Amino acid sequence: MTSQVIYEGNLRTVATHLQSGTRIETDAPTDNQGKGERFSPTDLVATALGNCMMTVMGIKARDMDVDLSGTSIDITKIMASEPRRISGIKAFVHFPAGVKADEKTKAILERTARTCPVFQSLHPDLEQDIQFEWAAG
Repeated sequence: MTSQVIYEGNLRTVATHLQSGTRIETDAPTDNQGKGERFSPTDLVATALGNCMMTVMGIKARDMDVDLSGTSIDITKIMASEPRRISGIKAFVHFPAGVKADEKTKAILERTARTCPVFQSLHPDLEQDIQFEWAAG
């Protein structure tokens, strides 16, 4: 088993990662009868894309002796109705000025991000808008 999810009531769940014991709490969002005090399950799906992209880029960058420290990804989740679902995820990747990468390295890292397991797992109808911003210097 990977995790266990327990419903605590009031539209809140607690998921425990069994290997590490790490916990994630979720709430239903305010636009779906919830408090919005935690990530919603759909927030986690969108955020997982950013986490996955960053992780595989980190692996590839380490193999190429490139330090991605300070790189960030801004995630925007777009919801649709009937049925209620995630219709799109926007990811804006910001590389800080300290990242030393030539054009070939940049292309490799961008391709790596776009082929991460979460990206590949999401339904093709879900629009994924991935943009990269490389700081000068």
